[in-house]
Amino acid sequence: MRMTWQWLGGAIATAGLAAVASCGSTTTGSPEAPGGTTAAEPAPRSTALPTEVPTHRPDPADFVVKVDNPYLPLTPGNRWVYESASEDGDERIVVTVTDRTRTVAGVTTTVVHDRVTTVAGRVVEDTYDWFAQDVDGNVWYFGEDTTAYEKGRATTEGSWEAGVDGAMAGLVMPAVPAPGQAYQQELYEGEAEDQAEVLAVGESVEVPAGRYDDVVETADFTPLEPRLREQKYYAPGVGVVMEKDVRGGDEVVRLMRFDQPGQS
Repeated sequence: MRMTWQWLGGAIATAGLAAVASCGSTTTGSPEAPGGTTAAEPAPRSTALPTEVPTHRPDPADFVVKVDNPYLPLTPGNRWVYESASEDGDERIVVTVTDRTRTVAGVTTTVVHDRVTTVAGRVVEDTYDWFAQDVDGNVWYFGEDTTAYEKGRATTEGSWEAGVDGAMAGLVMPAVPAPGQAYQQELYEGEAEDQAEVLAVGESVEVPAGRYDDVVETADFTPLEPRLREQKYYAPGVGVVMEKDVRGGDEVVRLMRFDQPGQS
């Protein structure tokens, strides 16, 4: 479960999603909501999660052009540079929001490029991910076109596309994250079944790129690798600032730099 951009990417039952849909009904202490609504004002967008994931097939009419969720700001030109350290070796991860779009399952998605290399510059993985935001501010993951390189061989294992071969889009970031929210991030049976749960909000994290407050902490897991569990940390206005294995591995990924268009 390498960090890919979902935001980087036991099943959660539909009933469980319905049960947590009421979580986050208050905006007290929350950062600015997508679309520019301040935390002190009633947000025009619902804080409820879709209750039909993973069986829900999103209606294209329910989506907007921009992905401006504060915890997953996918403005074209945004660029994140990470360093990953583990017993398997160090790697560099560069994630860039392109100016391209791609229609997936009838929805116009934003294309994000995720490239992983060794410190020596050898390409380990090259991926294009597809995201879109619904009218409530929830960000959805519609699939990926990925190529991994190992021992001179290339494989596209792990690639999937919503609407193809039974694969379905999943939720990757709620409009207003709240502890206890659980959601299916992707669903392509046997290939891509990542899930997440919001553990905490209002956390603080310090990485080489800086110190971040009001951080959302999630647990990420998949029934395809039941022994592995990760935690991710999302900062408002930035996105993922850190990821670490807490079970089944020792990888730690830290944000080194975040570049935005128009900033030096």
